[in-house]
Amino acid sequence: MQKVFDEVGTLDKRCYELFSLTEDILMENAALSIAFVIKSKFSKKSSLLIVVGSGNNGADGITLARILANDYNVELYVALQPKSPMALAQIDRATKVGVKIVNELQNSYDVIVEALFGSGFNKKLDHEMQNLIDKLNQTNGYKIACDFPTKPFRADITITMGALKKRLFEDSMKDYTGEILVGDLGISRDNYETDTNCYLLDKEDMELPFRKTLTAHKGTFGHLAVIIGEKRGAGILSCEAGFAFGVGLVSAITNDKNLPLHIMQNETLPINTTAVAIGMGLGKGIDEKFFNNEIAKIIDADLFYDRKILKILEQKNIVITPHPKEFCSLYTLCGLGTISVNELQENRFMYVEKFSTRYPHIVLLLKGSNSLIAYENTIYINPFGSSRLSFGGSGDVLSGLIGSLLAQRYSPLKSAIVASLAHSFAAINYQKNDYSMKPQDLIEEIKKL
Repeated sequence: MQKVFDEVGTLDKRCYELFSLTEDILMENAALSIAFVIKSKFSKKSSLLIVVGSGNNGADGITLARILANDYNVELYVALQPKSPMALAQIDRATKVGVKIVNELQNSYDVIVEALFGSGFNKKLDHEMQNLIDKLNQTNGYKIACDFPTKPFRADITITMGALKKRLFEDSMKDYTGEILVGDLGISRDNYETDTNCYLLDKEDMELPFRKTLTAHKGTFGHLAVIIGEKRGAGILSCEAGFAFGVGLVSAITNDKNLPLHIMQNETLPINTTAVAIGMGLGKGIDEKFFNNEIAKIIDADLFYDRKILKILEQKNIVITPHPKEFCSLYTLCGLGTISVNELQENRFMYVEKFSTRYPHIVLLLKGSNSLIAYENTIYINPFGSSRLSFGGSGDVLSGLIGSLLAQRYSPLKSAIVASLAHSFAAINYQKNDYSMKPQDLIEEIKKL
């Protein structure tokens, strides 16, 4: 996993003070990191448009124009006149080496670099800037965002400088960042970065439950109990997903005896239960006996609208997996305030941090394009979500996966991380049309990981 930060200005300042590096040195290396990507993808003399603003993000773009001026057909479009000391210095240097500055845009370029504002910009665009971004989106070319895309610029790749920033992983940015790379500033990330409470998950963090014990029996791999509610199908999907992810036994807690043959039926929790999944398709009227115990639990769906969940939140070994609307209800039930889904989606990290501060012992998995997993005031980002998972039953499968790992005695945090990643990569690996996936397809792909 990789470190993620709120901002990197303090990290830059640390470089100046601790390593005697200057702003100029870091900027030259920032531009070189973008130049390296361009050189690796496009041959010399390719056409290159660089659109710059007035601050240091624009200065990065101006520096890039100077570096590539002789090898590529570079056009520099100065959308806002340079104001920062570094932008003024870089435009002077670029002018002296003959960088071509243009006032009009063509309809097509091989490469378009957007270097208008960077990650520190959080204001609403004026009409002129909005029209410029719209024009850039309509212009043909491979699109690169310098440090952070100016929304709604749709980048194919974002080269962010020095370290990863949280804002890149807000759900509202998913359609604009493209692939995200960290630009080298002339110092290793180990030296540049400091401590953080936020991490980006990698595929390598997916520790699948392979069975390495040879002298084992079904009880070795745990017993998952799934509480079946009013919408029976949701619970059955969780049962099937649990079996697909390695648990030894699955019991459906219901009085319905019409179940798949491999799923056991019981009306009470079996004595050897090692994890409980509850909430999926639950409806109303849940018997509190199913959660008034210390067994590890995965909580989802309908319970986020029920005040009974407050008793569960006082327990340990709990994973909760709300989608945004459910989280807003939970947030209110917990007495943390009233928020809308839009407010949450624009400030996911902030609200997740507030919840985790109140309930540090709970593992929260806030679903989304970039799911956030919080535990003990630390946040882990799963960036591999996609619209393929936007169908009914997807969350029920995820609950079954988490429950399976809890039953196999994974820690609650590791259960959430591994199951979330497996859920995402199973969807990525699906070979048919992205709109055609159903829950059973997702479960089949889980078996192939």
